Amino acid sequence: MLFTIAAILLILWLLGFVVFKVTGALIHLLLIIAIVVGLVQLFRGRRM
Repeated sequence: MLFTIAAILLILWLLGFVVFKVTGALIHLLLIIAIVVGLVQLFRGRRM
């Protein structure tokens, strides 16, 4: 679930950056948060 959200945010970020030339800090911050949360979920899932 979290991995899917991270992938969707990555795709939206790429679309916004390429198509609409969005360079705002908010979308980059959301991408970083999604990557961090995805990595934490990945590592926690392997320990259990």
